[in-house]
Amino acid sequence: MAYDKIQFYGKIIKFIIPYLITRLYQRFQAFNHRRTYKESPSAKNVVVLGASFAGVQLAKRLSETLPTGYRVVMIEKNSHFNYAFNFPRYSVMSEHERQAFIPYDGIARDAPQGIFRHVRDTATLITEDQVRLASGDRVDYAYLIIATGSWQPLPAKVTATDSGKACAELRTVQENMKSASKVAVVGGGAVGIELATDIKSFYPEKHVTLVHSRRQLLNNFGLRLHEYVLNVFRGMAIETILGERPQILPGAAEDRSGDAGEQKSLRFADGHVEEFDLIISCTGQRPNSACVADLAPDSISKETNRILVKPTLQIADPDDAFPHIFALGDVAETGGPRMARAGQFQAEIVLANIIALMNERNPSTVYKPRLDFEGAIKLTLGKTGWVVYSQNDDGSDMLVSGNDGKEDLDVGMAWKTLNVEFKDFSNVAGEWLEVRS
Repeated sequence: MAYDKIQFYGKIIKFIIPYLITRLYQRFQAFNHRRTYKESPSAKNVVVLGASFAGVQLAKRLSETLPTGYRVVMIEKNSHFNYAFNFPRYSVMSEHERQAFIPYDGIARDAPQGIFRHVRDTATLITEDQVRLASGDRVDYAYLIIATGSWQPLPAKVTATDSGKACAELRTVQENMKSASKVAVVGGGAVGIELATDIKSFYPEKHVTLVHSRRQLLNNFGLRLHEYVLNVFRGMAIETILGERPQILPGAAEDRSGDAGEQKSLRFADGHVEEFDLIISCTGQRPNSACVADLAPDSISKETNRILVKPTLQIADPDDAFPHIFALGDVAETGGPRMARAGQFQAEIVLANIIALMNERNPSTVYKPRLDFEGAIKLTLGKTGWVVYSQNDDGSDMLVSGNDGKEDLDVGMAWKTLNVEFKDFSNVAGEWLEVRS
């Protein structure tokens, strides 16, 4: 473990120095860009469809970079940025859920006037040069970037697009959690593990069972992380059932609200049935790729339903008919990790290639996944516990853990990243509390 810490912090130092230099250069570019960009009523649209982690980063960078004659149009159905990392925690801990919904107001705060437009709507159809919206509006585009992410059930994602109603979804889970004595969490990925440990940490008297279909928790990562988490589960008295894909019986209503109004049951492979007060499913991730099904059906993977892309992150259509359309993040089959950090790295690839096309050059910047950084995972394990795990390209790995995490998961840093002043809602009924540093 000591060697892991040395290796871990050494990697951070090695990464952070060039990263800070790059960010400093980008800030200088953005400052100069504000002075040289000229607003134009005939500017062509660069449309970013979806504004989660990858999309919002790309929209921000485009607003700092696009030359005169272009502008960025960000189309996003949600009223606020959904900081989904905190959803499992805020499904258990009350009076903090509103902090996970961050206004989009700061995305183009430092950008020149007229370069950025935010459209709150949903795409229903994409043509070769236009996005048609549920409202009936149409947005023409010169370049399109699809960053629509993936669907997951509550508490990984919420269904409501308005922050107030989304908060109500999380509060419903909180209330159902309080009234349940025996809870089952189905799914041993990051969300399931964080949720199970949060439940046991905030409600130690509850009986918590985690059921996973594989023999290894977090099966996309190394065995070492699985063993570490299992050891934490033992210490917290969380029952673990591996290698089972139970059936949620009729009446259990595997719904998105986590309704615990009636006792629920799981039927296991050997036929035995176990009853619970609350069952929460943390499985079922599905890419939101349907928007390109009519335009480029052959660009959607038959195996994963994600959008196939070239190394340049242009969509991989057999006829190469859409060099001006890109995809990144969880919806794209990039060959890299499906992590927020990877999507943010991919945003720089897309940006570079769009600028090349604007300058009538062949896009030549290719995406090469960096497993050690893009694929690193930080898991919360209860109120303050955490573990960071990373694999290297040579197959080695490192694991660093601690018990000094914050209960609100330091959500204020996410607000700062989106250029918005943090507002603390905890212990306040319906009022904003401004927290100034």
